[in-house]
Parts: sequence; structure tokens; C-alpha cells
Amino acid sequence: MPGFLADLTGSFATSAAQNPTVVVMEAAYAHAELDIRYINCEVPPERLGDAVRGAVGMGWLGFNCSIPHKVAILDYLDAMAASAGIIGAVNCVINRDGHLTGENTDGQGFVASLRTVIDPTGVDMVVLGAGGAARAIAVESALAGARSITIVNRTRKRGEELAALVADRTPAQSSYVPWDGAYVVPESTAVLVNATSIGFQPSVDIPDVAPSSIRPGLVVADVVANPPDTAFLQLAQAQGAITLQGLGMLVNQALTNARLWTGRDLDADVMHRALTASLLP
Repeated sequence: MPGFLADLTGSFATSAAQNPTVVVMEAAYAHAELDIRYINCEVPPERLGDAVRGAVGMGWLGFNCSIPHKVAILDYLDAMAASAGIIGAVNCVINRDGHLTGENTDGQGFVASLRTVIDPTGVDMVVLGAGGAARAIAVESALAGARSITIVNRTRKRGEELAALVADRTPAQSSYVPWDGAYVVPESTAVLVNATSIGFQPSVDIPDVAPSSIRPGLVVADVVANPPDTAFLQLAQAQGAITLQGLGMLVNQALTNARLWTGRDLDADVMHRALTASLLP
């Protein structure tokens, strides 16, 4: 007799309709012949507790938390991974018999993607932005061995807080630089990361960076996955830089989520193809 009860995973977010992870995860589960579903749930902030209790009551393997729940979810956890504790935000929760552990796989996904083009050990990085993605990327890159992380942000308070967090809680050096006009990328920089939402479809805006300071050999990464080849990456490529799309971060994040929930390594190529197809116009 076939089984009629699948294991459950999913995501809690607002707005959930913008999240393509459901396509990625269900394609990977099906390819691995795993009887697991990924349910994309619209959960407003005032109902997060209800959603968490429901997931525990139904025996979910775990779930993702996206905007605006990555900090609020901390109130419902029993434990946190070390790097998630430093970042102060969680996007992946693992359920083991009602015991909830929080991980932050955003930064881990970025570092795994970054390693396909450069080893972060000993490099100088510049991160544009100081929001949730920037925090995860800066902390995980520092823990992966980056020598220095420069935080470039328009709001001084948030930029200084993130730089202090990295300097105090990781082995890397870190400093804040105000984003006032076109930012000139220092020649010592090996990796430049747009960790803002600038350039997300349908926008064709570009982060305010002096094009002449984007040189051949510089790695330029963008967390924006839709469109995959952002206007910023196109500019960087025209300047001779090595570019890294946001798709890689999303796929590696999904791979890590699945490993935490199932103990299995799923197929990255299957995930990448499903994600790319879901973002085509």
C-alpha cells in the first residue's frame, strides 16, 4: 500500500507570493524521491506564534522564516546555532520532537556560492547595505576567514552597529564607511557585495558605486536573484569584473535547509534549473 502522509516543510513570510523557494524545494524533493512537501504560507506578524505552534503540532520537519519574521522567530526557539546567535536573526528552523533550533542559512548560502569563484580566506570585502542579508553575509564571510569587512551604508547607526558586531564577535577586522555619493571601491578589495534590494525586478537601478573603481579581477556579487543578471552585474562585467549572481546564494541556502531538515544532500543542478525557470518572464 502506498503511503498517503507526506512529511512537511515550508516557509512563513509576508508576502509569501514573492518567494520562489517552494519551486526549488519541491523539484529537489521529487528528484530525490522523497515524500516531502514544501508549503509556502502567508503569515502576518501577529500570527507568527500560531503558525509556529501549528507546525510543531503537525510534526513539520522544519520551516523557513522570511521577511518580516527573522528576528521575531527568536522568541519561539529552544536553541540557536552559534553563527545565528551572532547574526541575531534566523531564517531556518529545525523541529526535533517539538524542540526548535534556529539557523541562519542566508550567509552560509552566500559563502558556499562565493567559494565557487574565490576562497574568502584572507580577503578584504566590501558589503553594501546593513540590513538582514548584509548581517548574515558579513558575519558568515568573517567566520569563513575574510580578513576585513567594510560596511557601506547610508544610515550611520545601522552601519556602525554591523561593523562593531563583526569586529567584536568574529576574527575579522571591520569598519563603517558612510554611503554618501558614488562609493569608490578601494584597490585592496577582493569582493564587493550588493546586499541591498537595489535592482530587484522591475527596477533597473544600480547601487551608487563609481564604475571606474570596479576593476578587472574584482569579484562582484549581488544578492538580488530576480533578475539573475542585474544591471549592476552587467556593469561590473563590462568593467572586467568576475560576477556572481544571487541565484547561487538561493540554491546553496536551499541545499543547507534541506540537509538540516532531512539529513540528505539534494541535487543542486535540479534546484538551479527550477529556480531559473521560475524567474523567466
